[in-house]
Amino acid sequence: MVASDLPIGDRVRYYRQARGNRRQDVIAGLVGITPDYLSQIERGLKIPTVPVLHAIARELGVPTAALLAEAPAPAAIPPDSTEPAIVQALMGYGPPQSSVPVETHLLRERIERAWRSWQASPNRFTEAGAVLPTLIADTEHAVRAHRNDPDQRREALRCAADLYFLLRSYLRRTGRVDLSLIAADRAVRAAEDADDPLRIAAAQWNLGHVLLATGEPDGAEQVAVRAAEELHPRAAAGEDKYAAMAGALQLVTAVAASRRREWWTARERLTEAQVTAQRVGEGNVGWTAYGPTNVELHRISIEMEAGEAGEALRMADAVDTSGLPSMEREFTFTLEVARCYDLRREDTAVLLHLLELERMAPEDLARQAMARDLVLGLIRRARAMHARQAESLAQRMGVL
Repeated sequence: MVASDLPIGDRVRYYRQARGNRRQDVIAGLVGITPDYLSQIERGLKIPTVPVLHAIARELGVPTAALLAEAPAPAAIPPDSTEPAIVQALMGYGPPQSSVPVETHLLRERIERAWRSWQASPNRFTEAGAVLPTLIADTEHAVRAHRNDPDQRREALRCAADLYFLLRSYLRRTGRVDLSLIAADRAVRAAEDADDPLRIAAAQWNLGHVLLATGEPDGAEQVAVRAAEELHPRAAAGEDKYAAMAGALQLVTAVAASRRREWWTARERLTEAQVTAQRVGEGNVGWTAYGPTNVELHRISIEMEAGEAGEALRMADAVDTSGLPSMEREFTFTLEVARCYDLRREDTAVLLHLLELERMAPEDLARQAMARDLVLGLIRRARAMHARQAESLAQRMGVL
């Protein structure tokens, strides 16, 4: 079975190899086209006419529909992999109001444990799917149940904000950007109701990332700039955690500039963010993983997006990710290094980095559109040995 978003050329190759690994020249001769034309079809360089596609399908022994992709491009977001119970909990109302709520200090422990798993576990999607439904229900119930106790309600609202930060990240990475926006909005409301300035800023940081994911860099930038301005007095007064959060918001503005292809603006903003990062050091305020290393990773990302693969790789050689609190940031770094090698057509290095990513976090790899593109590119163009390894990896990822 092939993934629904696999392009026509990759489908032709898959069925040709799956059904006896028949040679291209044999199939091409039977269909009445040249081997070079069939090769170009499989590499995505040519789109076959309907009669040719029908003839290929007949020779491969599959319906013509089996060679037609249901989605147009391999860069499409992987299919929705959100745990249904999480969606139900997000849209539901939790336990009856008459039941005894979970104590807020226990909620805090559970949420922090879920966050640690999310940032460090190679199986974080499975683990999140197991704990989030109950955690959402219990947190919402605690907020409602403590409405007449200001101190307990405020702590429950802080818990809710932190939980929705996590939920925003989970939903975006499982293909539900629409629900991710809902989670980000709930985080903003919870932080505001708790009257917690640091969490309000963190909520805006989360909202900025959702807006970036929906292709709205201007909105993300506006949100981040406004939130950073609110933090400025306390950051300028030497309160490091507020300075760190302002720096994390600065990174959002840098990414927004790069999405608009304003590379020099993005670089200038990263230089400003690095000054703050050097002052506050490595940290994880608001679960942002903000610090000097994270700023450098953003710098590499922007050089990659700008097409400066050589410069990005030079920077990558000087980065030590061992102290990062977030496995996700290390994963993204390794994936972007793989993309830089892909831009240089260094297929061996691309494959080695993809295999390292599979070892590091197989669940993340299967959900990354960039990784899907990279592995399909290797299958199309790499030498036979590397192409076979890439094909096996694609099968494990659910691409083929």
